[in-house]
Amino acid sequence: MTTAALLPPPRRPGEESMTAWALAARGGDAEAVERLVRALHRDVRHYVTFLGADPQSADDLAQDTFLRALGSLHRFEGRSSARTWLLSIARRTVVDSIRHGSSRPRLSDAEDWEAAAERAQPRDLPGFEEGVALLDLLDTLPADRREAFVLTQMLGLPYAEAAAVSDCPIGTVRSRVARARTSLARWLAEAEGTSGAA
Repeated sequence: MTTAALLPPPRRPGEESMTAWALAARGGDAEAVERLVRALHRDVRHYVTFLGADPQSADDLAQDTFLRALGSLHRFEGRSSARTWLLSIARRTVVDSIRHGSSRPRLSDAEDWEAAAERAQPRDLPGFEEGVALLDLLDTLPADRREAFVLTQMLGLPYAEAAAVSDCPIGTVRSRVARARTSLARWLAEAEGTSGAA
């Protein structure tokens, strides 16, 4: 009588077998789908855990990986091994999960969430009124200067990219930004002088 402890561990299928199963599954072979999932489930789960998934969400991410893979089996052509293909899907699944998690609002223990949100705001940034005043000043700039200023100073584009967007030479963008800065600085100084005199 042989016991399970004396039996050798089951032999892992080779890359060729898994790729053949993926290609067969692509053709609609349900048994090949089952073999592929069984052969690669452990690897996918370990990989998503290694990429930073907590143990509780690793099973969900592995399942999501297989759902995505089965949904895109029609595009699998066998140019890479099925393991490589599936692990690349797993990586994208984890990245998407992290992005989704970071974009969701955080729960607050505070009863007055509005006051907690106000306390969490940086103190040295311009407030709403200053932002509205800046937008009003920007609206008074000529369109070409306003565009150059917004692209480079507010959106952070390099001058070369701003020139490509504006369809003009880099030197023209630099000149427009310099003139816009000069005008804005003068108008701000005048506005502060007026409010100081009042």
